[in-house]
Amino acid sequence: MPAPQPQDHELWETLPAGIRTQVDGYVLQDSFMRAVKLVWDAGRVRGIGLREAQIVVHERYLFHGDRIAREPECPLDLESLAALAGGLPGRVAAIEAVWDGDTVHGWFVNLLAVTDDPAEERALATVYGRRDRDPSEAAAEAGRTLADHLGVPFHFAGPDDPDDEAPRWRRP
Repeated sequence: MPAPQPQDHELWETLPAGIRTQVDGYVLQDSFMRAVKLVWDAGRVRGIGLREAQIVVHERYLFHGDRIAREPECPLDLESLAALAGGLPGRVAAIEAVWDGDTVHGWFVNLLAVTDDPAEERALATVYGRRDRDPSEAAAEAGRTLADHLGVPFHFAGPDDPDDEAPRWRRP
């Protein structure tokens, strides 16, 4: 019969106090990978593998909750977005919302200004989901408002289904 495995909170308690303080510091700075590496490095001799280190750090995220310093949210008000779009080189030809995602934030929406001469796109805002906000709805509302203000088209392929390969806006 295999030996019983300690619970994750028990694994946390096996770490030295100084390591626990440093891990909590990384968690409060939203530095997940640095916290996991520290738990894994310091916990190997205590039987903490990579998976256990990830679970321990995840539990610290749950413990600290809203105290974690997250990346500041991008403004979505018309005045701020218009100021950002107005500072771009070239004429804004369209406003586009595009799905993207990563392992830290999950799915989110990038609000882009597509410019002519130079022909490029520039990020105006990144809209992450929150408990009280759907990122696609917030990005679509802000994008439509900005596009109307600038007198250009707004494009958001597949706002209801996250897809980072959805068709992009094409110049006419």
